[in-house]
Amino acid sequence: MVVDEGTPKPRVMEAMGIRSLSALDRWVRAYREGGPDALAPRPRGRPRKASPPTYATREEELEAKVRELELELEIQKRINALADGLKPR
Repeated sequence: MVVDEGTPKPRVMEAMGIRSLSALDRWVRAYREGGPDALAPRPRGRPRKASPPTYATREEELEAKVRELELELEIQKRINALADGLKPR
């Protein structure tokens, strides 16, 4: 009403039963910046964990595990190389 119709804030507060001018100001600012979608409720709490990947075959699952282990090994090699470079000689 404030943005689209130009209704004064006190009149909107009275008509809608809004008690806080600061809340109305936040909503007006959000509406101006993001449109009606900016006022949609946001999910609360922690995001849900991603479900573990599903594989079509056992072979695909094992290939993914091999890639994961190869990556872990490469990371460990790099950590060891950095640690060797930091050791006093």
